[in-house]
Amino acid sequence: MSYKAPVNDMLFNIEHLARIDQIAQLPGFEEAGLETAQAVLEECARFNEEVVAPLNFDADKAPSSHSGTSVTTSKGFKEAYKQYTEGGWQGLQHPADFGGQGLPKTIGAACGEMLNSANLSFALCPLLTDGAIEALLTAGSDDLKATYLEKLVAGEWTGTMNLTEPQAGSDLAQVRTRAEPQPDGTYKVFGTKIFITYGEHDMADNIVHLVLARVQGAPEGVKGISLFVVPKFLVGKDGSAGERNDVYCVSIEHKMGIKASPTAVLQFGDKGGAVGYLVGEENRGLEYMFIMMNAARYAVGVQGIAIAERAYQKAVAYAKDRVQSRPVDGSVKGSATIIHHPDVRRMLMTMRALTEGCRAMASTAAAAYDAAHHHPDAEVRKQNQAFYEFMVPLVKGYSTEMSLEVTDLGVQVHGGMGFIEETGAAQYYRDAKILTIYEGTTAIQANDLVGRKTARDGGQGAKALAAQIETTEKQLAGGNDDAQAVARRLKAAREAFVDVVDFIAAQSKGDPNAAYAGSVPYLLLTGNLVAGWQLGRALLAAQTQLGQGSDDAFMKAKIVTARFYADHILTRVPATRDAIVEGAASVMALPQEAF
Repeated sequence: MSYKAPVNDMLFNIEHLARIDQIAQLPGFEEAGLETAQAVLEECARFNEEVVAPLNFDADKAPSSHSGTSVTTSKGFKEAYKQYTEGGWQGLQHPADFGGQGLPKTIGAACGEMLNSANLSFALCPLLTDGAIEALLTAGSDDLKATYLEKLVAGEWTGTMNLTEPQAGSDLAQVRTRAEPQPDGTYKVFGTKIFITYGEHDMADNIVHLVLARVQGAPEGVKGISLFVVPKFLVGKDGSAGERNDVYCVSIEHKMGIKASPTAVLQFGDKGGAVGYLVGEENRGLEYMFIMMNAARYAVGVQGIAIAERAYQKAVAYAKDRVQSRPVDGSVKGSATIIHHPDVRRMLMTMRALTEGCRAMASTAAAAYDAAHHHPDAEVRKQNQAFYEFMVPLVKGYSTEMSLEVTDLGVQVHGGMGFIEETGAAQYYRDAKILTIYEGTTAIQANDLVGRKTARDGGQGAKALAAQIETTEKQLAGGNDDAQAVARRLKAAREAFVDVVDFIAAQSKGDPNAAYAGSVPYLLLTGNLVAGWQLGRALLAAQTQLGQGSDDAFMKAKIVTARFYADHILTRVPATRDAIVEGAASVMALPQEAF
């Protein structure tokens, strides 16, 4: 089954939830209205459906391979990547000053979803390059920008982020890679980095590694970490990739999923020291790396939505084709396709509602990012930045956990055939698992949501979000039966959320274990609520569009999907509230020796 990009749903979100008409009024985005969004999305859909998606299944069976210090990517990747860069897709939302198209994130995020749906392994290379571009734009010197940005924005060179070491996973205080200053202002870098996505490959002329390391004499812990650009090939005076630098791939990992994406172990400095260039100031590396991390965390959330969409499409196609058993209502005399059966419909509707809810949430967050970076009013920028920062752990954490549920259901819809690799459903399930782990596990996202985003200001930011949700509730309450039903579910979920916010704010200082015992459930509760809120907004928009010359079938389906989400998914929120507020003590009650 080939991938069909959900362009209509993306454009609906962009128009009615992200409000592209308002984004097009921001300085620099005057040409980025709905017409532009539609043209870009339709061309992006064509490219991904025809070029990238057909490579996905075979690349899982014949993944990237390592020989000596080189990596050969899966068949067709190199050629597809060339078409990707020639189409200008890498530079879509990067500044025109460096050769990009300067489009808003609101459009770029939708294109990112398509690429990841088409082929998650392939899409990881551009994703990491985006992060490297963001870090250099923010913290790079003029020389570094001039040397690297145009090539990265064009996709001629690719980027990586090098954090993890064998002894230092998410705890970056343990980083041991060292950097020795040289008389010419460069540094020599020594150390080992693991889990480096596209750390070595054959698709680009150069690979620009952004590497965390300690300068000699730096403070212990995270305060002593600096960030360096360490290119695979040193850049000559003419701007081209020249002499080989002292950084080599010694192996690639054999993984459960995303098998075609080479995950490298990189060795720096075995032949005298890899030449590195300091980004920004010494000992501020973690601060700069978080620019990459935040860009990547949002992008990984979009990956979750993308793989869920692919699994949903696969499951629907199978359910419409597979004949099994007579329907319980007798609507067909003999055996019928399984889409007739209520439980299969429940699974498909759950997959659809979760995917559309998270897509709506991500689209709204992207619009806030655009306003935070481009609105002329400083106060409006500040408000949108706060909203976007609150949304990042939700987009990353909830959308990726959601993708596990959806891809699991995709296997279940296929029944026994889903457990067979040849049908393809299992690949989405395997690929999805990494999304809850890399760029910060769900627990790390949840700790951020509890500590920085909720407890730090006593829950005021979270309650401001609740006030926005309450406004939507009131709009829904004045509508028809569907709208009123969604309003009731949304109200119950919002009230449960506020209870949890109060609990976390109260417990975070006196009993932090109690506050953090429910951190992941709190993230899932909040993501569920915000996705449900966006579908409530979508329902209101769809109802106003009925009979207005729009696609009425699409609008009716959107209303049904929003109602299903409220009835079947938002209803999980009050129970999660009970587990967090009333179940904290039992999490830590069993003594360690009893395990």
